[in-house]
Amino acid sequence: MGTIGQKIVGLDVEELIKSLNEALADEWLAYYQYWIGAKVIKGVMKDAVITELNQHAADELRHAGMLADRIIQLGGIPLLDPKEWTEKSGCGYNAPKDFNVLKILAQNIKGEQCAIQSYQKLVEKTKDKDIVTYNIIVQILTDEVEHEEDLQALEEDLKTK
Repeated sequence: MGTIGQKIVGLDVEELIKSLNEALADEWLAYYQYWIGAKVIKGVMKDAVITELNQHAADELRHAGMLADRIIQLGGIPLLDPKEWTEKSGCGYNAPKDFNVLKILAQNIKGEQCAIQSYQKLVEKTKDKDIVTYNIIVQILTDEVEHEEDLQALEEDLKTK
C-alpha cells in the first residue's frame, strides 16, 4: 500500500484486514452456497430460482474479488486456504440437506440477512475513517440488501402458488 494511502486509514489496519478476511470467507462460502443450491434444487419454479441463484453467485464472487483487492492494498494477505473459510467466517455455511426450492430459498435468505448485519458493522467501523474501504463495503451491502429482497420475493411468489 502506498504511504499516503496508509496514512489516510484512521483505523488499526491489521484489525481491518482481519475483518475484511472474515468478509472474504463469508463471500466464498456464499458463492458456493448459491452455486451448489442452483445445481441441486428441485420443485416448482426451480428454473426462475436457478437463474436468481446463479446471478447471486456471480455477485458473491465479484465481492470476493473486491475484498481481496482491498486487503492487498492495505498490505495484507487474503485468506489463501479454503479450510480457513469456515474457521474465519462470521456467517458460516449451511450445506443444503433438503433440495426443495423453498428450503433452498430460506437457507439463502438467512445467509443474506447475516451478511447484511456483518456489512452494516463494517460500514459503521469504516465510516469517516477509511473512505476507500467504506465505499467498497457500501457497494457490497447494497447488493446484499437487493439479494435478500429478490429471494424473499421469489419465496412469496412460491408460497402464493
